[in-house]
Amino acid sequence: MEISYFINLFTSAFIAVLFIQSGLDKILDWKGNLSWLKGHFEKSPLKNTVPLTLGIITVIEVSAGFLSAAGFVLYIFGNHQLATLLAIYGFMAAAAGLTMLFAGQRIAKDYAGAASLVPYFILVLISLFFVGGF
Repeated sequence: MEISYFINLFTSAFIAVLFIQSGLDKILDWKGNLSWLKGHFEKSPLKNTVPLTLGIITVIEVSAGFLSAAGFVLYIFGNHQLATLLAIYGFMAAAAGLTMLFAGQRIAKDYAGAASLVPYFILVLISLFFVGGF
């Protein structure tokens, strides 16, 4: 097997775990996340949009995670063309979600929180590069 197969397989798995866990945490502890975020954004222009933006981010994260997971499963079972397509969609959703999270952290002036997202964003971009076959 080629090394690109393993790169695609493991990046799909990693991004699936990252975003499924994060999205499900938001769903299972909606009230806790909402409460924390309201406090986090209380002095920012986003203070009145927290419930809506939390919902949007949750949908994007769950989508990114499950699309990446579907790509992972399909890589294992040999449907590489569909696996690649789903993984790319998952990585694009992940990039969109991370960009939104990054923007929110910057607007809230949580520069350390914003900086902590950069490695994940780089991973997603590298994953897009490899899985997209560039």
